[in-house]
Amino acid sequence: MSIRCITFDLDDTLWSCRPVIAEAERRFYAWLTARYPALASHYDIDALIAHRIEYFRRNEDLRHDMTRLRKRWLAQLSAEHALGEEWVEEGFRVFWLARNEVELYAEAASLLEDLGKHFCIGAITNGNADVRHIGVDHFFDFVITSAEAGVAKPHPDIFEQALKKADVRADECLHVGDDIECDILGAQGHGLHTAWVNPEGLPWKEGRAPDAEVRHVGELREILARWQTL
Repeated sequence: MSIRCITFDLDDTLWSCRPVIAEAERRFYAWLTARYPALASHYDIDALIAHRIEYFRRNEDLRHDMTRLRKRWLAQLSAEHALGEEWVEEGFRVFWLARNEVELYAEAASLLEDLGKHFCIGAITNGNADVRHIGVDHFFDFVITSAEAGVAKPHPDIFEQALKKADVRADECLHVGDDIECDILGAQGHGLHTAWVNPEGLPWKEGRAPDAEVRHVGELREILARWQTL
C-alpha cells in the first residue's frame, strides 16, 4: 500500500466534540436568557434544543452547511416570536465561539506533526469547526468543509475534491474518521483506504471492513509503519 495523502475527519476523531457542543448549547441558552428573557421564557434548554433538532430534521437539504442552517433556525425562532433578526448573528457567534473551544486529543498533535513530514495532510469535515480559529491549521495542507464543497460526507464529490487538492489518486489516500457511514463507507465508496476510529471497540457490521481500526488516532503510527516505511 502506497499512501501519499492522509485525510482526517475532525469532530470526535481529532478531538472530543459531543461535550463541546453541549457546552456551546448551554452557553447560547445562558446568553439568550440574559439578553432576550421573554424569548427564553418559552423554553428550557432541553426544549430549545428539541426545537432546533426538529428544524434541522425538516431542513436536511442544508445539513452540509451547519452555519447557514443554525442561522436560519435562529431566524425562524425570531419569526415565531415576532422578533427582529438583528440578534441572529450575535447569537450564532456566541454558540460558534464556544463550539470551537476544542482541544486536540493528547496523541493527535504529535501524530499530525510527525505525519506531516511524510504525507500530505488534509481535513474533510461536515461540521463548522474552524481549524484556523482553533489554532491547528498549521497541521494541515488543506481543509475541505462540506459548506465549501456544497455536499457533505458521504457524498463522493467531497472526497473527490480532497483528492484534487492533494493531487493524488484514490488508492493513494487514507481517510481517517469515526463515523461509519460518513467517513468509512463514504471514503470506501470513492476508492480511498480507510481507518476507523472506534474508541468503544464496537463490532463492524457494515460489509467490507475498513483497512484499519484504531481506538485512538495515535495508533496509526504503528499501522502506517507496517504498511510502508516512514
